[in-house]
Amino acid sequence: MNPIAFSIGNIEIRWYSILILIGAFLAYFIIQREAKRFKIDTDFVFNLFFYTLVFGIIGARLYYVLFNWNLYAADIPSIFEFWNGGLAIHGGIIAGLITIFIYTKKHNIRLLKILDIIVPGLILAQAIGRWGNFFNSEAHGAATTILNLQEKFIPRFIIDGMNIGGIYYEPTFYYESLWCILGFIILLIIRRNKKIKVGFLSAIYLIWYGIGRFIIESMRTDSLMFGAFKMAQIASLIMIITGIILIILDLRKDKYEDLYNNY
Repeated sequence: MNPIAFSIGNIEIRWYSILILIGAFLAYFIIQREAKRFKIDTDFVFNLFFYTLVFGIIGARLYYVLFNWNLYAADIPSIFEFWNGGLAIHGGIIAGLITIFIYTKKHNIRLLKILDIIVPGLILAQAIGRWGNFFNSEAHGAATTILNLQEKFIPRFIIDGMNIGGIYYEPTFYYESLWCILGFIILLIIRRNKKIKVGFLSAIYLIWYGIGRFIIESMRTDSLMFGAFKMAQIASLIMIITGIILIILDLRKDKYEDLYNNY
């Protein structure tokens, strides 16, 4: 696959960057639309989104660099070349969460409510962003055969794109993208339920993405490692546990207490 979409003079515009921006734009549209239902100020949402996006990308890059320091120690300027790939979603989630926590605290707006509004857009952005890995020929699984890929009913253009240097690889980016799209649909359906409580959508996101990423990460060959363990699987387990705790806390509330869809 050609990672470069087009060039303007000496400037190369990469598919990776384009897809991140498309995902971010759609996420903002979904978040802003839901925020309007609760009469949350438009400027607040825009500023929150802007700061979260900026610091989220920085966090995702730093997280990736930290666990691949041996690749960057001798070439410090390449740390800033995030458009070439190398963003770790868990680092982005951590940095984004810290940003949201600080910003909501400053404006005295409830954190969990904002997170519930954000997570459907976030998981859709993740689904779209994964396609940047496709164009960069990264975030794939182990070597496999074309027959194995065909038996999984994977689109032909993806199979062709997974032919890297004459070897076919498992398109784990594709599996994760599909998982995130399904999660997006599920979150949209759940959030219209009048009985869900604040924090429930965030819990479902954490559990859903955590389970999917844990399984898919076991198939990847480029995982960030913490000793003998895959860091993404550790982070996914933490996400799952946190989600379960949030659900337990919601179940302890009164039936009509703290409902998400209360305006």
